[in-house]
Amino acid sequence: MRIDILSLFPNMFDGFLNESIIKRAIRDKKVEINVINFRDYTPLNNGQVDDTIYGGGPGMLLRCEPIFECIDKIKTQNSKIVILSPDGRTYDEDCAKEFAKIEHLILICGHYEGFDERIKSLADYIISIGNFVLTGGEIPAMAITDSVVRLIPGVINKESLESESFEDGLLDYPSYTKPSEYRGMKVPEVLLSGNHAEIEKWRQSEKLKKTQKARPDIME
Repeated sequence: MRIDILSLFPNMFDGFLNESIIKRAIRDKKVEINVINFRDYTPLNNGQVDDTIYGGGPGMLLRCEPIFECIDKIKTQNSKIVILSPDGRTYDEDCAKEFAKIEHLILICGHYEGFDERIKSLADYIISIGNFVLTGGEIPAMAITDSVVRLIPGVINKESLESESFEDGLLDYPSYTKPSEYRGMKVPEVLLSGNHAEIEKWRQSEKLKKTQKARPDIME
């Protein structure tokens, strides 16, 4: 899989790409990730990529030319383009699974007051990671990349993936490790029993309770 991220601030990705699971996936050639500064594609001599808004209004909008020119350069017949914007579909695990099947994923990070509306004509997907405002699309791009890369076969143990939150529409069950008691807080006795049938029954029950309490919206 190949992921290209269009950003005005590529240095923000340095730590993200050089730590933990993402680093190993790149090293093991499970994924190729490129961060492209689309400022390099502006036709303006001063490197400008934004401009004032027609009709007036606060802030500056990203101009069409740098992004269109960059996409023309990197897009292939297998590419799918994602624009990161607050007015998009809310990202979730189903979306991550859909993206993980794409051969070439292009993520476009917004900035300033957002995109000239014509840029959105490029998009196969417009995605938001939540109902809040960020300075730019870099953090959403990292979140999406992380959630997608971990689903690529061979990046993470299959059994670990199958036991995670959202796999069956529920949050994951509570988990504990040693010591069995700490500051008066005890591990549930069933987990110490060795009775795997009862443990599995308890875990399923706890998943339901946890989801009903914390995220009743996903049970709909």
